[in-house]
Amino acid sequence: MPHPRTRLRALAVALTAFAITLSGANAVHAAPSASEIKKKIKTAEEKLEDVTESYNKMRLDLKETKAETKKLEQSLKPTEIALAAATAKVKTIATTTYMQGRTGGMTVLVSGEQSNLLERMTFLEQIAQENQQDIDAYTQTTQTYAERKAALKTTQAKQTAQVKELANRKKGIEKDLDKLYDMREAAYGSPTEPGKSYSGSIPSIPGSAGKAVTYAFNAIGKPYGFGDAGPSSYDCSGLTSAAWAAAGKSLPHNAAAQYSATARISKSDLKPGDLIFYRSNAHVAIYIGGGQIIDAPSAGRNVLKRSMGIMTPNGYGRIR
Repeated sequence: MPHPRTRLRALAVALTAFAITLSGANAVHAAPSASEIKKKIKTAEEKLEDVTESYNKMRLDLKETKAETKKLEQSLKPTEIALAAATAKVKTIATTTYMQGRTGGMTVLVSGEQSNLLERMTFLEQIAQENQQDIDAYTQTTQTYAERKAALKTTQAKQTAQVKELANRKKGIEKDLDKLYDMREAAYGSPTEPGKSYSGSIPSIPGSAGKAVTYAFNAIGKPYGFGDAGPSSYDCSGLTSAAWAAAGKSLPHNAAAQYSATARISKSDLKPGDLIFYRSNAHVAIYIGGGQIIDAPSAGRNVLKRSMGIMTPNGYGRIR
């Protein structure tokens, strides 16, 4: 039997090891700090907004493709009529040639014999020389419409698949954000701003810019919504496009496209109604004067008024 002191020493070692293990377990499972959670949420929010704006761009591309497809389908009937007319002319050329006594040439033309290839080519060349305009018309009207339509369908299918992929990515990020919000709410309170509408005075701004700014003020407190352009919820480019639509101006529902659709101005030239772009045109806000903007910040947050310096702008745009 081991000596009591030996047994006591062994017990002490075991307890020490257990304490170390427990301490390590606690360290591993320690709750992240408020700053760590805030950083994770900010990263996830920006990533999600990138996906949302990519999704908005894809929807614009799909809209253009559908319009092109519709235009092509509408042109199908006239193309078929032209093709039928051109085909009839070519048949008339061949029949006339036959009736004029070129039986040998006609026989060669319809022959599939390899040995007669040179004669067939010579006969076709004679027809082409005599009826070049009709032959050219026939060639032009028989261009591969079916191939063009198939290419459009392929493009549209590719874009649809990309939209689906973006939607799947968006769902994954939404789930990650939900977990982060739940964690922050449990530890530090609600992660969202209260959904309160604006109750202060709205600046009086003349012209269409005033209408856009007034619309933005009235959107304060409404929730962020992926791909939404109001009237109940908005994403960043959805808010700016809706605000300017109220002023009679059309803007694409995509931050980068809005950058391209606006005139470049400097910070010193900013006026209420101008757009301010952030994060390499991944986020957009409407300027309301006094160094303030109104924007739809990100998932889990409502439309709000805040300082334009909350992020570093990368460009400024004026509605043309």
